[in-house]
Amino acid sequence: MTAPSPDAPAIRELLGSLLDAGIAAAHPSKCLVGHLPPPVPGRLIILGAGKAGGSMAAMASRFYRQEHGVPEERILGLAVARHGYGEDAPGIRMVEAGHPVPDAAGIEATKEALRIASLAGPDDEVLVLLSGGGSANWIAPAGNLTLEEKQGITKALLRSGAPINEINCVRKHLSRIKGGRLAVAAKNARRILTLAISDVPHDDPSVIASGPTVPDPSTLAEALAICERRGIPLPDSARALLTDPGNETPKAGDPTFARAEYRIVARPIDALEAAAAAAQAAGYEPVMLGSDLEGEAREVAAEHARLAREAKAAARKVALISGGELTVTIRGEGDGGPNQEYALALALALDGEEGIAGIAADTDGTDGGRGKATDPAGGLIDSTTLARAREKGLDPAAMLVDNDSTRFFATIGDLVQPGPTRTNVNDCRIILVG
Repeated sequence: MTAPSPDAPAIRELLGSLLDAGIAAAHPSKCLVGHLPPPVPGRLIILGAGKAGGSMAAMASRFYRQEHGVPEERILGLAVARHGYGEDAPGIRMVEAGHPVPDAAGIEATKEALRIASLAGPDDEVLVLLSGGGSANWIAPAGNLTLEEKQGITKALLRSGAPINEINCVRKHLSRIKGGRLAVAAKNARRILTLAISDVPHDDPSVIASGPTVPDPSTLAEALAICERRGIPLPDSARALLTDPGNETPKAGDPTFARAEYRIVARPIDALEAAAAAAQAAGYEPVMLGSDLEGEAREVAAEHARLAREAKAAARKVALISGGELTVTIRGEGDGGPNQEYALALALALDGEEGIAGIAADTDGTDGGRGKATDPAGGLIDSTTLARAREKGLDPAAMLVDNDSTRFFATIGDLVQPGPTRTNVNDCRIILVG
């Protein structure tokens, strides 16, 4: 039997604590309240969406009702979060909906959000609370596109390995709320203030939750080209939308955005810096590899394994820390997600190298999966990972080819499963060397 090294439990506990430090730094309880504006004379219309939509709405509800005494009749709101991520927010209706594939609950909630936004008058402020996941939670197919057709397109894009900016470009041009269209609905408001937790590389507001309150720089032609390049089957209803000039999203300079403001309250780098500070306190030299990495999970893992080996050869005690949003081009029949695939590929690339351990997880608490709040967030590896897997009859290389990382880590007991974190600043990957 292969036994973990004597310090393995301590290293595993440390890796988990570093991840926890990163997640805590991006929770709305830490990052939101300082950005909430004082109450306005009219009504406050609060609309939230995404994996942090429930927790952000709850913080806002407490802020205005308890700290400012705003009466119930002056607060009107609705928040949508993925299933299992809702949170009690008095005065604000809470809806749980599908993610990453949208569902009927999301459609009904989105219709209501658009209706509420259209009620805003010149004395009312519209407060939009956004986080990653909002693209799936706010779902309003345009034209004659059906929910089933939209689900099919979303699934095909996810399987194609398309990066999030491409996926959202297509989503925006098939929607009645994305790509600035929520701002159009609320155009009569005194102000539209969006407070967002970023989960995207480079913190682009037009990409976070598909930019419902900002001008859209992408075009119909780009959306159509993405679908053609990725081989995405398009029903006639979707093709009609992507070839109709009248369906173009609002652009910069549109008067709709004259009273719209946008602030990012938490970024991926905030979580990584918190993890880095905790690593430094534990005696490791933090080495930041970037907060906005993109690319195939297994290819990035191979490069990070190389960096870890170099650090070990130089006798450095370091924590290699990275974020961003990696992708997986699905060719196999297994289950998994980018962080689990990264962790499995990292273990294979390190091939049992002593003195190196790592964790990779999505800060929202789920990594790929089937849309359940109990889905795993990632995986943890050390020098014994491959040996323990083979003792259980697993073939790690074959499982990577089959995109079967969830079963791999579940079998050896190394899935990372924090449950709903109610925030989302994308991936957090930490490799400890030495």
